[in-house]
Amino acid sequence: MNHVLQLLSASEDISRYRTAVIIDGPQAGARAIEAPGIAEGPDDRDADFFKAHWEEVFRDESDGMKHIDGCRVFVETVGAPDEMVICGGGHVSIPVIRIAKMTGFHVTVLEDRPLFAGHARDAGADEVLLDAFEKSLEKVAGSDRSYYVILTRGHRFDMICLQDLLAKRHAYIGMIGSRARVARAKTILEEQGFSRRLLDTLHSPIGLGIGAETPAEIAVAIMAEIIAERSALRKSSGFPEDIIQGLVREGSKILVTIIERHGSAPRSIGTKMLVMDDGTFAGTIGGGCAENEIIGYARAMLMDEQACIRIAEADMTPGADDDGMVCGGRIQVLMEKITT
Repeated sequence: MNHVLQLLSASEDISRYRTAVIIDGPQAGARAIEAPGIAEGPDDRDADFFKAHWEEVFRDESDGMKHIDGCRVFVETVGAPDEMVICGGGHVSIPVIRIAKMTGFHVTVLEDRPLFAGHARDAGADEVLLDAFEKSLEKVAGSDRSYYVILTRGHRFDMICLQDLLAKRHAYIGMIGSRARVARAKTILEEQGFSRRLLDTLHSPIGLGIGAETPAEIAVAIMAEIIAERSALRKSSGFPEDIIQGLVREGSKILVTIIERHGSAPRSIGTKMLVMDDGTFAGTIGGGCAENEIIGYARAMLMDEQACIRIAEADMTPGADDDGMVCGGRIQVLMEKITT
C-alpha cells in the first residue's frame, strides 16, 4: 500500500488513477495502482500476481469486483474531489457554497466585487478569484468533474460566463434565469456557432422545481439537481480528501471499503471509512448499528498484530427499523490495516 499512498498524497491530479486490491488468495491485501504517464510497478509482495495479470486487471474502465485466476480483485477509479465553480458571490451563492462544501465539492468562486468576494470566503469557498469574469475564467481549466453554477448579478455577466464555460470540459452547467431569458440566450449562442445538442445540456432555469423562493431554498434546489447529476455520473466513491489525509497520518488505521452492496443499503460500492488507532474516524459507510459493528471489528484488528486484511459483512435488514437502521440491505466490506 505504501507506493499507492505516495502517489495519492503527492499528486495534484488523481482523477484518472485506478487502483486494484486482491481480496482473497495467498496475496490477499496486495495493491497496485495504474497512473497514466507514470510507470508504476507493484511492490515485491504482489509482483507475481499483478505482473501476470496486469492487462486483465486494468484493460477496461469498469470498476468493481473482477474474478481473475481464481482470485477476486476489487478495482476502482481513485478519483479527485469534484470541483464546483460558482460565477457570482451574491445572496444565493452563499448557501450554495455551504451546501457544496458539506457534500464534498472543492469550491471556487468568481467575483469582481471585493465585498461579495469576502462574503464567499467567509462562507467557506476554497478559492475566490477577485477579478473581471473574463480574466478569472482564464484560470478555470475544466474537467469531467467540473460543475459550473452561473449566478451572477446580471444577464450580461451570465452570458460572458456561459459562453466561456460551454467550451470547457464539464460534468454540469447550470444558469439562473427565467425560461424566456434562457430561450433567448440559447438562440443567440446557437447563432454564434454553439450546437443545439450542447446547449440542450444546459440546466436552466437551474435547480429542481420545488417551489423555492428564498436564497436558502433556491440553493437546496440547485444542489439537489447537482447531486442527482453527480450520482448518475459517478463511477465509484474513490478516495475523498479526508480519507487521503487520514491515510498518510502517522500511526495504524483500518481502511474500510464497501465492496458489495445488496438491497437498499445507503452507501454505494467503493465508499470508504478510516478507523484510526487514536479513536478518531474519517468518512462513513452509512452510520447506524451496522457501521458501529464494523468499527468494532476494525478496533479488534488494530489490537491484533497479525491481522492485515479481513472481509466482514453487515446485514441491515432483520429488525432494521427497531435497531435504527432505516435503510435495510446488506454490505460486504474489505478491511485493510495500514501503518505509516
